[in-house]
Amino acid sequence: MNYTYLDCLAIFGVGGAHPRGLQLTKEFLSREKIDETKSILDAGCGTGQTSAYIAEQYQCNVTSLDCNKIMLEKARQRFSSLHLPIEVRHGSTENLPFDEGSFDIILSESVIAFTDVSLTIPEFKRVLKPNGVLLAIEMVLEKSLSKDEMKPIVNFYGVSQLLTENEWYHFFKRANFKQVSVEKFKLDFDEHDVRNVPDFSLSENIDDEFYEILEKHLHLTTVYKGLLGFRLFRCCI
Repeated sequence: MNYTYLDCLAIFGVGGAHPRGLQLTKEFLSREKIDETKSILDAGCGTGQTSAYIAEQYQCNVTSLDCNKIMLEKARQRFSSLHLPIEVRHGSTENLPFDEGSFDIILSESVIAFTDVSLTIPEFKRVLKPNGVLLAIEMVLEKSLSKDEMKPIVNFYGVSQLLTENEWYHFFKRANFKQVSVEKFKLDFDEHDVRNVPDFSLSENIDDEFYEILEKHLHLTTVYKGLLGFRLFRCCI
């Protein structure tokens, strides 16, 4: 079998694959004006860790969308066990199954890079309400690399391209987001802090190949440390 990195995340049920995980998400959500009247889309929700937090913390309307059925089933199990009325939808960010102007906030955590960026970003813009906000955490190139230098990362993660901060910015502006702010954050964190413990929802009978994929991921993050970073893009209509 030729499993992918995203298959690996689904089988291990990784709750927050981006650096600093849920703690970082809590930090930037706390800056937004969120109450029970807001409608939020967690695009690429994975196992639903962030969706569950938002629903519990803010008592607002949360919709969770993912293209991976294994992830969605784990999300449904999480929401059911917590008795949370979160709508779960199977679908692609490149062609969202929602009407125009459906959401006040869209949260996208390490998702857009794994899709056709030129399709996903305009779709996010389409389903946001007037004055809506897109919060996107994305991998960025800290400096330009040749195609040969990028090849191991592109092939392993299954992304179509790697973008610099400036290239990401122009994609968001091209989709007619009026304001785009960019925040760089430190990737260092205290691994002994219980708030930073990774969230997992393991499948049964995990194939050895998935452990090999996980090891390759750790290897690549070491090799490309300093060349790959992350940014929080806050995009307003």
